Amino acid sequence: MRKIILLAVVAALQLSAQVKPGIEVLRDAGFNLLQGKRVGLITNPTGVDNQLNSTIDILYHAPGVELKAMYSPEHGVRGDVYAGDHVDTYVDAATGVTVYSIYGTSQRPSEEMLRDIDVLVYDIQDNGSRSYTFISTMGVAMDACAEYGKEFMVLDRPNPVSGNKVEGNLVEDSCVSFVSRFPIPYIYGLTPGELAMYLNEEHLLDSGKKVKLTVVPMEGWRRDMFMEETGMPWVMPSPHVPDAADCLYYPASGVLGELDYMSIGVGYTKPFKLFCAPWVEADALCKRLTALNIPGIMFRPLHVKPFYGIFKGENIQGVEFYVTDAAAAPLSLVQFYVMQELADMYPDHKAFDVAPAARLNMFDKVVGSRQIRALFGKRYRVEDMIDYWNKDVEAFKHKKARYHLYE
Repeated sequence: MRKIILLAVVAALQLSAQVKPGIEVLRDAGFNLLQGKRVGLITNPTGVDNQLNSTIDILYHAPGVELKAMYSPEHGVRGDVYAGDHVDTYVDAATGVTVYSIYGTSQRPSEEMLRDIDVLVYDIQDNGSRSYTFISTMGVAMDACAEYGKEFMVLDRPNPVSGNKVEGNLVEDSCVSFVSRFPIPYIYGLTPGELAMYLNEEHLLDSGKKVKLTVVPMEGWRRDMFMEETGMPWVMPSPHVPDAADCLYYPASGVLGELDYMSIGVGYTKPFKLFCAPWVEADALCKRLTALNIPGIMFRPLHVKPFYGIFKGENIQGVEFYVTDAAAAPLSLVQFYVMQELADMYPDHKAFDVAPAARLNMFDKVVGSRQIRALFGKRYRVEDMIDYWNKDVEAFKHKKARYHLYE
């Protein structure tokens, strides 16, 4: 019975998927681009085809292809490492292939790690926000390949918040970090393959060199598609992004979450979908936020008791928010409107006044500028920072269009 149910699920996935990821396109072409090559692979559990077969196993069994090494970002290539834990070099039990850690003492493949491969393949589902570190992993791996004379290939996947949405300023030099590795907006509207082309052609790799880059594009994806419209199965790229829709909520609350002064739902059943604290009165906050008429966003009052993390076991209250029109919603500004209303309601709990100094530094790194905190912190009014936040959007949209692979 269990086998019948599993087969039915797989059949349903095959019928519903409108988009073929790069791994399927590569396979359908007989792995022509990898024939006779020694292959390295950067992937994680999101590297699957539409029938949930792992890219690891697909390439391992591909005729004419030698899977020589793998490289593990956070959580491990098969998702068997807990969040935040360093990954050690080990041997994959299913294939016998060595897995080198690029989430530990080093975040960049070394010359020794790349010695026995010809091409390094990248296949990871991104979430569309700059602070999600898998794109940083991709960029530094590209740079390593450029330095050590290896080819780099991206098996493309959707941007889950569409290829049109762009929000936020470019990262400034003082705030470059692994959560803001490259000068791109916070929501950047490119697929992994398009972003790789952008980084390469705009000379944004650390060495200034260009890597020999190949992108295997998807079939069937359009720029206006959000992830749930693709029909593709969603495999969570990290524990707090269990559903495709969570990619819309991550940029709307995750920046505020860096301040550790209220819960954003991490530690409860709705990660990135809440704004709650012991000192908040739910109905009053909900009423004020609703009155702002933020496009594509709705709020409801909420009372919760987190299971872990900030305010564990405490009765807290605030709001849950809903993205009702993803294309229209100013996702990254939602958290700033929340901080605005809270600062007015509770002057003793202004975000930047109560957050630890280390968290303020991380906030600056995530937003990619020290100016956002300086401007917003004067009066806690969105109107004081919105022009700076949006100053690079139109120019970036124009520039990134050169690298679009999809209409």
